Amino acid sequence: MRYILALILLSIALPAAAQTGLPPAPYADKQLADPAKEAAARDLMEELRCLKCQSQSIADSNAPMAGDMRSQVRERIMAGETPEQIRSWLIERYGSWVSYDPPVTPLTWPLWIAPVLLLILALMLARGRFRRKKDKD
Repeated sequence: MRYILALILLSIALPAAAQTGLPPAPYADKQLADPAKEAAARDLMEELRCLKCQSQSIADSNAPMAGDMRSQVRERIMAGETPEQIRSWLIERYGSWVSYDPPVTPLTWPLWIAPVLLLILALMLARGRFRRKKDKD
């Protein structure tokens, strides 16, 4: 019985120990003083995918990694980098998946072509299916 109680207490305590002890990124939730730079940073953050959440932009995510990415975007905007330079740096660092609009490259062209090919295949199958029914009648 003691072992079961110890196991229950340990399972309750483990999630608390898993929390990071690091301080939050300095510009994760702090807006820039210049409204134009903040708008540029905000627009870029809407176009970048949170690597942990995978379905949210870093602007919408509460994940610590998204906060770090928001902070990096704001710090680089303050340093004078353009949004395209920052996007390129993030793609180089995390891969093209970090962008909601990945570039068409030899590596990604199957992703862009596959829906078209599947639609053509579906139309061919449907055409053949309807033709067989017509021939039987």
